[in-house]
Order: sequence, then structure tokens, then C-alpha cells
Amino acid sequence: MKDIKVGVLSFAHVHAGGFARLLAAMDGVEVLTTDPDTDLAAPGELRGKEFAARLGVNYVDTYEELFAWGPDKVVVCAENVRHRPLVERAAAHGVDVLCEKPLATTPEDGAAMVEACRVAGVRLAVAHPVRFSPAYLAVRDAVRAGTAGDVLAVAGANNGYMPGARRRWFVDPHLAGGGALMDHTVHVVDLLDDLFEGSPVTSVYAQTNNVLYEAEGDVPVETAGLLTLTYANGAVLTLDCSWSQPRHHPAWGGLSMQVIGDRAVLEMDAFDQKVFGFDERARGGVEIPYGVDLDGLMMRGFLFGEGGVGVTDGAAGLRALRVVSAAYESARAGCTVRLD
Repeated sequence: MKDIKVGVLSFAHVHAGGFARLLAAMDGVEVLTTDPDTDLAAPGELRGKEFAARLGVNYVDTYEELFAWGPDKVVVCAENVRHRPLVERAAAHGVDVLCEKPLATTPEDGAAMVEACRVAGVRLAVAHPVRFSPAYLAVRDAVRAGTAGDVLAVAGANNGYMPGARRRWFVDPHLAGGGALMDHTVHVVDLLDDLFEGSPVTSVYAQTNNVLYEAEGDVPVETAGLLTLTYANGAVLTLDCSWSQPRHHPAWGGLSMQVIGDRAVLEMDAFDQKVFGFDERARGGVEIPYGVDLDGLMMRGFLFGEGGVGVTDGAAGLRALRVVSAAYESARAGCTVRLD
């Protein structure tokens, strides 16, 4: 059987290296990478051919060379503002796309990407691996079976390190489109989009600040955010989307939800399958995960349709992006923003 040819477009995102390694280790997959847009990389960031060599994956110098190779599918891991041109290029070549989240930096760009893929007849998917979490799927099964009754409220948190320490563009308002709100809102919003089976968000209220990194003086985007979303089905979500994980913490972050129904309360933590301990040499805490590889499940779902869980599509990615846009509008105006 012929191998699936998968291209990785850019190493800008912190997940790009993990995706490339994952693809290279898969049976039936041939991977090729490229990262020509290194002009905006901060000093000391390892990108391009050197990074590919460290990963042990094949590399070409330009996007043109990669598309000339004839990929069946591509994974877009560029800076957020560069998602649109790369997705549109893939669509023009008739190639299915898995795009890193968020889909784009503006709803207008996101809508153009969805339309370009629709017209070209190619698949547009968005990298939301938490849909594949066994903890989330247990919550979804309980809600859909009626075990929890009608969902009244959800308390969610998606916290983590400030990624600007690894890739400086994450704190560039133009390249990233924002800060913690842009980076961390979409994961939980995507889960509820799936959980509520498309029941839309009707209003958004948001507060943001950058108090967590105020002393550093060089973080021009928000580092903390708190949102309240109201859904058409009457449920209310409160979401902490802050970059609040301290640098000395042994884990990069996490995602948790408490789903409150009129018959039961369901709790999930997508990344809490860990052994906790203390490292004598490092004089600090250590966490060793043993749970399933959500990125691997998502990638196999995208490539082979495995797992019985649908990878987030472009339309859902666009709905999440519109929530983020409304949240920024709310934070600027200091009032609730209604969505059509």
C-alpha cells in the first residue's frame, strides 16, 4: 500500500517539532518539512534546516519544493497570521490541511480559509486534540445519555506557560493576534461546541490583563483572561484562559472542566494521568505522564479516520475564532458583546 505523503509547513509553533516526530514514527507515512519564514524568529530560536536535523526529518528549503513533492496532506504550524496564505496555497494544490489553532487571527481570514477549502473540495481540519481525551469523551457520553440532566453551567480552565519564552512571536500582537485569550480560549470553546452539538454562543463578556508578567515589561499582550459565555441552550461557561503556570512548574499546563447539570456534576482533567514526585537533584517537583497521546490520536484521526472521534473542522474552528474576536471586543469596551 502506498505511503501517505505529509508535509509540515513551518516550525514556528511550539507543537511543530512534536508533530514532525510523530509523523516520522508512523507506519505508512512519509514526512517532509520546510521552514523558510525564519525572518521573524527571535535570536537563539532553533528553526529551519538545523531544527529538522535535530528532529531527524527530511527537509526542503521552500514551500514550492514541498508542494512539488506532491503531498497528500499538510500540517500548518506557522505563526497565526500566516495560517491563511498557507491554507489557501494548500487548497490551490488540492491538498487536505490540518491547521494549528487558532484557525486565524481574524474571523475574516478564517472565513476566507473555510471558503477556499470548500471551493477546492479539500478538507480543512483544526488541531484541537483534547476532543480525543478519554476524560472528555466520558463527560460527553454522560451528557448525551442524560446522566447529568440539562447542563446549566460549565467552569473551565486552560492554563499554561507563557509560550513566548520558547517562540517569541506568541507575544507579538500582529503575528499571534493577541495573547493568552487568543491562545487558550479556543480549546474549551471547541469542546463545548462539540458537547452542545452546535448550540451557538449568544453572548461574551471578557476581562483581561497582563499583571502576571507586568514586572518583565516586554510582554505587549494580555497574559490572563476570564470569560463568561452564554449559549443558546441556556448554559453558561466561565473560562480561565491565563498563562498562569509558573516557569518552575514541572508541567506545561492543563485543561479541566466542571460540567454542572440539574442531575449530576461531571468533572474532567484532560492531562491528569500522571505520577507525581520530587526530584532530589533538581530540588523540585516532577510529573511523569502515562495517559494516552492526544496528538497521536488526533493525527491518526486526520490521516486515517481512526478513533471514531471527528477532528475539528474548519467551520467549528471559525465559530471558536468568532468567540475570541467577540471576547477582545468585550475586553476593550468593558461590556457584554452579543453574537448573531
